[in-house]
Amino acid sequence: MYKDLRGFIKQVDELGALRRVNGADPKFELGGITEVAAGTAECPALLFGRIKGYDSGVRVFTNATTTPQRAALALGIDPNLKPLDALKAWMKKRQTLTPQRPAEVDKAAFMDNAMRGKSVDMTKLPAPYWHRKDGGPYIGSGSIVIMRDPDGGWINASIYRIQVHGRNKVTVQFDHQGRHGAIIARKYWDQGKTCPVAVVNGEDPALFIAGFEYLPDGQSEYDFAGAIKGAPVETMRGPLTGLPLPALSEIILEGELLPASKSTLPEGPFGEFTGYYAADARPAPVMQVGAVYHRDDPILLGSPPMKPPRFHFGLPFRAASIWSNLEMAGVTDVVGVWQHVAQLMTVVAIRQRYAGHAKRAALIAAANSYMGRLVVVVDDDVDPSDLADVMWAITTRCEPAEQIDIVRNAWSSALDPRIPDEFKQAGITSHSKAIIEAVRPFGWKDKYPPTSALTADEAREIEQKWGSVLRARPASAALPNAPRKKRSGKLRSKR
Repeated sequence: MYKDLRGFIKQVDELGALRRVNGADPKFELGGITEVAAGTAECPALLFGRIKGYDSGVRVFTNATTTPQRAALALGIDPNLKPLDALKAWMKKRQTLTPQRPAEVDKAAFMDNAMRGKSVDMTKLPAPYWHRKDGGPYIGSGSIVIMRDPDGGWINASIYRIQVHGRNKVTVQFDHQGRHGAIIARKYWDQGKTCPVAVVNGEDPALFIAGFEYLPDGQSEYDFAGAIKGAPVETMRGPLTGLPLPALSEIILEGELLPASKSTLPEGPFGEFTGYYAADARPAPVMQVGAVYHRDDPILLGSPPMKPPRFHFGLPFRAASIWSNLEMAGVTDVVGVWQHVAQLMTVVAIRQRYAGHAKRAALIAAANSYMGRLVVVVDDDVDPSDLADVMWAITTRCEPAEQIDIVRNAWSSALDPRIPDEFKQAGITSHSKAIIEAVRPFGWKDKYPPTSALTADEAREIEQKWGSVLRARPASAALPNAPRKKRSGKLRSKR
């Protein structure tokens, strides 16, 4: 399995899924190229080099895990599995994960280059403007923020967005005050102290996954990332904060998070995963950057939210949770769960056993579908991960007057663009959900017209026999991979 981000990029390249892009402008163009690529059928990962305004060695890697194939690769699962099979494999692996405590080392590659104190200059590091109406450049769209709880001492390593505000200041946006990072920072501030903090840019994909996984209070993302990889994450004690820093990361900022009561800067707006802006600029706590470390020719891992169906991870983790919820509630014969449109549409596939089976599954799925307005139940001959297959079921098996129901006042979020501002300000962030039963009517399902399509088993048999031929890429599509000339890793700002 990969050891670091560079190892993962190499594996992606070997799959033929990497494209190299040179000369892009970090203001809007780099983000625009990322979004356009994510919307294509291939949805390639992108490695940007020779970025306008930066030293030629600085690089940005985007669309890292946006496909099921690369998401599986990041999880240590066979990337050749079909999407639903890959999700099943992850659910099985997830149940048997053994936490791996990080292993401390004395040396780290990121210490090869350092800026400290007055020499800190964030303008030397890549920080793209990802969307046209963003409030500024963001070095952190897929970055990990490291903090230590002052009471229990456990390490939190979660993803929060990081906006650059000059040579030595960035803001950390916690989204809401219930996030672990916000709770930890407030503990320091209540004691009249600043909060030691580190921002990791260019972490390996296992730590990236751990950063957006919902882990319970007191459980470290380091342990979870190590479990994914089957080996401890190597860390080095930060010279400035004493925090454990992932030794094989690309770029690290160390410093202190100033009390929000004393110092804030306007953060945002920033394009959200819904494809809209959720709020105007708002105050966010300031990190005073005391030191910056980076590897030679550093690589920023960029994961900007994009208009759906583009999403930062190609396997829907929340669908796996809903699948588990259904099984724990005693709903039998669930053959698959998937989410589309960046998790805003949930699809459950079942093998119908009794009248009301589909409705029961739909109600449980609706109760656990964060922000999703659409919950669809399909028969077991429909692949819930294939949106075209799902739409076929909706248009040929759902009678709208009989098989669509509305659930009101259901779980949503302040990120929902359809909820009026006055409701959000009053704390009202619920919406309705449509339940669509796109299944054969149970009372006469055996008399329903038979389909002409291959069964899943028949299609899998064809795939096993002929898949290598169908997936073969013409020789003309091979990517050039000329060796790069050895060069100094020192960075120079060209702006």
